[in-house]
Amino acid sequence: MTVTTAPAAQRPRNLNDVKGWFPSLDQVLFDRFLTRQERLGQRGDLMEMGAYMGKSAIFTASYLRANEQFTVCDLFDAEAPDEKNAAEARKSYSTLTRTAFEQNYLAFWDELPVVIQGPTSVVPDHVGANTCRFIHVDASHLYEHVAGDIDTAHNTLVPDGLVVLDDFRSEHTPGVAAATWEAVFTRGLRPICLSTQKLYGTWGDPGPIQDEMLADEAWRKGMHTSVQEIAGRRVLRFSGKPANPTPPTSRYVDEPRDPDPDPEPRSASTASASTAAPRRRPTAVRRIAADVLPPVVTRAIRRRRG
Repeated sequence: MTVTTAPAAQRPRNLNDVKGWFPSLDQVLFDRFLTRQERLGQRGDLMEMGAYMGKSAIFTASYLRANEQFTVCDLFDAEAPDEKNAAEARKSYSTLTRTAFEQNYLAFWDELPVVIQGPTSVVPDHVGANTCRFIHVDASHLYEHVAGDIDTAHNTLVPDGLVVLDDFRSEHTPGVAAATWEAVFTRGLRPICLSTQKLYGTWGDPGPIQDEMLADEAWRKGMHTSVQEIAGRRVLRFSGKPANPTPPTSRYVDEPRDPDPDPEPRSASTASASTAAPRRRPTAVRRIAADVLPPVVTRAIRRRRG
């Protein structure tokens, strides 16, 4: 598939130029989990369900190793599988196109990930069971779709693989919250930690990861940490705005930005107004009158003074 190069004005010079919701706190947590997997030699592919303009996908691709595959599934501008999903796409993702995603991604990487354009329900047709070590779920906000995405993640992850569920607590996404906590209480998902936007979990043992995070005070600098207990199980909660880890570099990083357009020339009336005598500042008495007198009285006084 040929990807058209984006106009210079639209080329992302850095990761922050890519539209999307991926704050520094979650970048730090992604980095922590993915570098830990590399340090322990854990193998497996990466996957993202729901990509928007590619911000988190571009970041995640930094941790892809040789002989691993990165799969991205998104509806993009394809037809939605049902009317509820179509209405959601029209409301929240009307500007999303596959071309925009690919242009952003190729600003940072030489090759695209494996792109599945369609509903996340088709992922099992393309990605095998027990093949992924890290899955980011950020597609639909509808309960039925999110519950299905969580089941897909469970079946697709390797033992001790990690899943990240976005928008598990936002007031406008109750369907995500319902599906997330249902998975925790009835489907064996074990939360590791919570951020402002995301729940990080595993169907393995979260204890060793949690112990490492709590012991590393230098890593937790810039974050507030608390230890919660849910149904007798420990859950860590992180908040704050820590420093971003080193992001991938755009090939356009040194490209100059378009200069601001010249200001519009002032009209003759505007120019004459600017050279006119400055407007007289109100006296203290006039300011008090304007504050305390009824508006009708104030206007009458102004007319008489005029």
